[in-house]
Amino acid sequence: MRQKQMLLPTLREAPAEAEALSHQLLLRGGYIRQLAAGIYSYLPLGTRVLHKLEHVIREEMEASGFDELLMPAMQPSELWEKSGRYTEYGPELIRLDDRHQRGFVLGPTHEEVITSLVAAEVNTYRKLPLRLYQIQTKFRDERRPRFGLLRGREFLMKDAYSFDTDWPGLDASYRLMVEAYHRIFERCGLLFKAVEAEAGSIGGEGETLEFMALAEIGEDTIVSCPSCHYAANLEKAVFRQKQDSKLPLTVVPDMKEIYTPDTRTIEELSAFLGEKPESFLKTMIYMADDQPVAVVVRGDHEVNEFKLKNALSAANVELADVEMVEKITGAPHGFAGPAGLSIPVYVDMDAAAVRDGMAGANRKDYHVRHLSIGRDFEAVETGDFRNSASGDCCPHCGEGLAFSRGIEIGHVFKLGTKYSKSLGATFTNQEGKEDLMIMGCYGIGVSRLMSAVAEQYQSEAGICWPLSLSPFQIHIIPVSMKDAAQADLAEELYNKLRQAGIDVLLDDRDERPGVKFKDGDLIGAPLRIIVGKAASEYQVEWVNRLDGNEKEMIDAEEALARVNEICSSFAGRL
Repeated sequence: MRQKQMLLPTLREAPAEAEALSHQLLLRGGYIRQLAAGIYSYLPLGTRVLHKLEHVIREEMEASGFDELLMPAMQPSELWEKSGRYTEYGPELIRLDDRHQRGFVLGPTHEEVITSLVAAEVNTYRKLPLRLYQIQTKFRDERRPRFGLLRGREFLMKDAYSFDTDWPGLDASYRLMVEAYHRIFERCGLLFKAVEAEAGSIGGEGETLEFMALAEIGEDTIVSCPSCHYAANLEKAVFRQKQDSKLPLTVVPDMKEIYTPDTRTIEELSAFLGEKPESFLKTMIYMADDQPVAVVVRGDHEVNEFKLKNALSAANVELADVEMVEKITGAPHGFAGPAGLSIPVYVDMDAAAVRDGMAGANRKDYHVRHLSIGRDFEAVETGDFRNSASGDCCPHCGEGLAFSRGIEIGHVFKLGTKYSKSLGATFTNQEGKEDLMIMGCYGIGVSRLMSAVAEQYQSEAGICWPLSLSPFQIHIIPVSMKDAAQADLAEELYNKLRQAGIDVLLDDRDERPGVKFKDGDLIGAPLRIIVGKAASEYQVEWVNRLDGNEKEMIDAEEALARVNEICSSFAGRL
């Protein structure tokens, strides 16, 4: 491709709203442009990367026995009402009516559609297992789109579905996908972890794994053990309970109020009273399916809403607003405590071990000392209601847990009969009886994957793409197109590489060398040939950005041979 002909608008500076470095570089490199919050156009460079990602995904999906199809993005609301997700999914589900006032949604995912389709077409065990996938645009009305492609309202996704006659069949389909996902992300050159995770709004009846690309900008926290390889998303992570969390009740002085004016947070209380955060009992008021509950954790811990939701068997759990907190506690936000509450109180096990604690007094500007569980308040249930934290130990081997950040790039679920039951996906088994299909679903965020790769392969100057995904494998940059020797040699190299089937970009613009080199860094091709003053001697400057970015003057034929060798060797590994 000739650069002069391309829509390739690079930027010297990133827009102020671009927080993540990958977002900045994809904008500056001319890969994407924002149309509205969380909605992007993919320019030619970005589209080439997406196509290469899709190629890798398609190869591995088809090698795993999954057939490609394409389903509508606009889905009848009645399907979502049948599955129960129309109201459960929440405000992220984009709803609309057509001119006849029939309800539709813009699909954030396709469990309902695929189940309805298969239910209508498959009715016997002889047609199972069935494994299908698509690559398609999805829609979610994110409250706060951010980080560019990492959290958008419109995005490209690969979603796959398996239909089996029994659970062992689902286990086999699930293993196929887990293995395929490892191969896909390895081919993309990513550092990643597969971690235990919560099923979230997709739901299901079995295990689920998230695939996380390691990156500091990631919105997810990965909890892992360096010794036994246990790994989980923070939402799912468990830990070995400490022995001191089961200490017997000790004699504690009577509870008394203390004056704490305008002191609401644990940090403020700790500084005001000179006590460590772990001495406090933090009381959080939640609404569980519109019913208020209180959750008590230690001052240095945070409530895990997924664990709370599971313990309560609730469809929805969210923090109560300030008006509800004041109605329940009789005090402004920041002064809630468990003593005297008329709502159910759930206590984390580590908080239960604090026998002589401090907490809010349910009175403005007051807290209490010497609060004791069992004497001053009762727990409806004591359990694990908190996030894992520094100092916790692995639930399997007891070693200290490590914490890192990650970007979710894939998720695999064992759905069981969640959707087949509600949408009537049944089949006649070998005994002639009707059974429900056993389902799995498997997603990869394709556009998000592009951003995750950019995050891991970024530098101050720009992205250096892995060969498997780079829009162009080699970038030929003549220093001056006005120099006949440089222009002729650049054209010769360009034509020979194209004939060899290599993705090559020729910078044929009449621009200053500094502009060309800066744009080259932003475009991010891993290999570069610079054609300069030595062109008349058939010499070029060779730059392999995959191997330390070192420059070397070599014969032009040698440069061609190196490009062919690197690209051929890499294609063989794919």
